[in-house]
Amino acid sequence: MRTTTRLLLLTLLTALLISGCSRATLVYRNLDMLVPWSLNDYLDLDRSQQRELRERLRQHLAWHCSTQLPELLASLQQLERESASGQLKREDLAPHYHGVREAMHSIAVEVTPTATDLLRALSDAQVDELRRSLAENRREHREKYLEPPLEQQIRERAERMQERLQYWFGPLNAEQRQRVLLWAHTLGEQNSRWLDNRERWQQMLLAAVEERHSDDFDARIARLLQEREALMNESDRATLQRAERAGLDLVADLHTLADDGQRAHLTNRLAQLQTDFGSLKCLPPTA
Repeated sequence: MRTTTRLLLLTLLTALLISGCSRATLVYRNLDMLVPWSLNDYLDLDRSQQRELRERLRQHLAWHCSTQLPELLASLQQLERESASGQLKREDLAPHYHGVREAMHSIAVEVTPTATDLLRALSDAQVDELRRSLAENRREHREKYLEPPLEQQIRERAERMQERLQYWFGPLNAEQRQRVLLWAHTLGEQNSRWLDNRERWQQMLLAAVEERHSDDFDARIARLLQEREALMNESDRATLQRAERAGLDLVADLHTLADDGQRAHLTNRLAQLQTDFGSLKCLPPTA
């Protein structure tokens, strides 16, 4: 389950996008960074559509490496220095978080024409397949994330977060695990809000695709990809902002509770990301 409340996980998300520079097989998963469903899991593209998408992706990745990667590397270097020098507070983390959000919006703007052209070119059979797949996906997500009792949802949310955070900090100590559990409780019925917004977005997408030859199709897809928060109601936007603050506080508190070994682990992870990014070639050879 994705959320925009976790700075370090968003940084990792961006890292996963960049890692696709030399792996055309990740094309659909790269697009998945921008929409809440994996295109490859929902419908089959024909060979012509796949070729067109691969070529467009090469262009987007070249753009990303030349325009976005330098800023990302600078932000990672600054975050590593701040982590190594002392405590990380929410006000220290917030600029990095907002920088990642701005970068993801820039990517959304960049790929919107490609997504629009791809969706417009879907056949009626592909749209039917997409409709059925989205319905099945909604059923599976509600069964997994909403049907369990609220206390179970909160416990599983904490477990997922602990597992993800261990990548950055190594094994969490008892105080850190308790802090993650407190964060999970703070979000309360987040699963319900998240699923409602996700399903509403998917319904709007499907409605637009069903009218993909209309004059306003480009504008509808652009809004769906670039203005997702604007599509939320006021209550959900306020909830999202509270969740963002809670996520930043969580990361800051975990850093405060970290021992020297965990901080060294985090520094090494950030340094490895910089090394990985720095070694990337912006335009891979044609497969």
